[in-house]
Amino acid sequence: MSSTGLQVFDATLQKTMGWLKELERDNHCGDRHRAYTELRAVLHALRDRLLPEEAVKLGAQLPMLVRGFYYEGWHLNGKPLKYRHKEAFLQAVRQELPSDFPEEDLEEVVHNVFRVLNAHLSEGEIRHVRDELPEDIRQLWPEREAA
Repeated sequence: MSSTGLQVFDATLQKTMGWLKELERDNHCGDRHRAYTELRAVLHALRDRLLPEEAVKLGAQLPMLVRGFYYEGWHLNGKPLKYRHKEAFLQAVRQELPSDFPEEDLEEVVHNVFRVLNAHLSEGEIRHVRDELPEDIRQLWPEREAA
């Protein structure tokens, strides 16, 4: 049974909900809205750190619904942002999260969003994105699990 009446919308809704459920589980939050907020914040920080061409290639592999909030508010002027250290990347993520977000959860959230990207995007695209990041930020990205 279709919930939207359009198969393409049902498919992207199902994929997006699957990603959010994984984040709810991995981040032990049990809160779909929080999982969405975390995914959005990490994607925005990642998108803004990548060269625009690579950011677009990454966006092309996201489910349509995720792609929509990935591009939300994106301006090419001044991109990529040049932060080189893990702390600067985490601060960029932190700026997109609610003020009451637990600081001690931040690194784990980023790690888990990157794990979801590993699980759902092509190995080649993950390699391109990781290779573009400075080593200090790349350390937040888990190794891809064997299939």
